[in-house]
Amino acid sequence: MSVIEIKNLTKSYGKARGIIDVNLKIEEGEIFGFIGPNGAGKSTTIRTLLGLIHPTSGSATIFGKSCIEYPEVKRELGYLPSEVFYYDNMRVIDLLKYSASFYKKDCTKRIHDLAEIMNLDLKKKIEDLSFGNKKKVGIVQGLLHEPKLIILDEPTSGLDPLMQQKFFELISEENKKGATVFFSSHILSEVQKMCSRVAFIKDGRIIKLEKMSTLQENSYKKISIEAKSAVNKEIFNIDGVSDLKVEENTAKFMFKGDINSITKKIAEIELRNISIDEPDLEEIFMHYYVKED
Repeated sequence: MSVIEIKNLTKSYGKARGIIDVNLKIEEGEIFGFIGPNGAGKSTTIRTLLGLIHPTSGSATIFGKSCIEYPEVKRELGYLPSEVFYYDNMRVIDLLKYSASFYKKDCTKRIHDLAEIMNLDLKKKIEDLSFGNKKKVGIVQGLLHEPKLIILDEPTSGLDPLMQQKFFELISEENKKGATVFFSSHILSEVQKMCSRVAFIKDGRIIKLEKMSTLQENSYKKISIEAKSAVNKEIFNIDGVSDLKVEENTAKFMFKGDINSITKKIAEIELRNISIDEPDLEEIFMHYYVKED
């Protein structure tokens, strides 16, 4: 059974775009990346999955149950929203103890352990915290009951680089202990570091679902050449070439396919220099987005 199963999930906001026919399955033990620019539909998908907003059509389940019909399923999950809001006059420790009271187990040691990892002062009042420290409260709150499923929506906004690193180490440890992680972000380097599979969302629709290893293996090459004379653009008019940019005696492009077919074409040119690199996730991501337009 999939930990998360989303089928034809649609949420409409009248003329404003929501999400359209989203389909996803996240298996137990995965760290799954959900990426797209701001406004693509990531948070809408997550909030609909959690039953915080009702879908227009389609279905979404966690551990085989709908959060709307079976709210008790939420006891097994930890959720960090993209923005956190709290009662200003509460102390951090009181807020976290209040959150822990919903789970019917003693989370005191866990709260202190997490606060130490995230360098969070438990005695401070919420109103005295910076945005980054409020985000740390959200992280501790989402993990204090050792959930089986962790849902993170833009988790690192507001954290400095050192805290981001500590956060990723913490999530990796939770995953090793058996937690499944659903991780939404628009920062591609984070997803590249953490995730085993990734879904791209654009304008409320899933446009690509892929294993990270497949995205990063030799499916795409980034090729740059410098010739001794002006480059004829027509030489590169073959299958597999995309994002071609030719300026006088230089050419840059992405290539997917049989490498021999492109090297034969390049052999027709008198070269000064050539480089063939692996594109990073950001370039692959942008390639999908441009291709879809």
